[in-house]
Amino acid sequence: MTRSTSFALALGLTLSVTACSNPADGKPQAKVEDAAPAKEGTPAKAGEGYAVKLDASTLGFVGSKVTGSHPGGFKTFTAQVVPKDGKVEGGSVSVEIDIDSMYSDSEKLTGHLKSPDFFDAAAHPKATFASTEIKAGGSDGYSHTVVGNLGMHGTTKQITFPANIAMKDGGVKVDSEFSINRKDFGMEYAGKADDLIRDEVVIKLDLTFGS
Repeated sequence: MTRSTSFALALGLTLSVTACSNPADGKPQAKVEDAAPAKEGTPAKAGEGYAVKLDASTLGFVGSKVTGSHPGGFKTFTAQVVPKDGKVEGGSVSVEIDIDSMYSDSEKLTGHLKSPDFFDAAAHPKATFASTEIKAGGSDGYSHTVVGNLGMHGTTKQITFPANIAMKDGGVKVDSEFSINRKDFGMEYAGKADDLIRDEVVIKLDLTFGS
């Protein structure tokens, strides 16, 4: 085998490993438990706190299988942050997502993700998140820890994940990347025998809230 052939083979193997790597590796994994009681207190009123600015926000995900990964997200969602005593700690955040607004890097894949194999958008058109606790200090270098109930695909679970949250410029900025296990929410579709779908899905939050 010539030196050039050896180099080409090594390069090919390196690219193959990179393409098949799990995007959830190195990301914090959300802790998933049974749903918690709703946060006590007076429910937020319309117009209270800060509403998400869709034109300056993304709510995305990255799913993967043995042969590669696929980015996607949701175009339509509402969200609200309500601070307490001028701080996000002790405040609340709520999100409602229109599942049919999902997109990905493949139109065919998007259709499959909306099918009963995954989100089943026809039967479960909304996903929701309502925090039960926001506290200072987070794992993996994040500034805060968020705890709340995530409901999708007819299943509601309490999740705990780290996030960077800051009050600035007359609003609130939230960003985070963490993984969840799709099977915790009843999405059991395995994929093809030679191209299995990974259980972990990376959630990517880049949200800007303003009054």
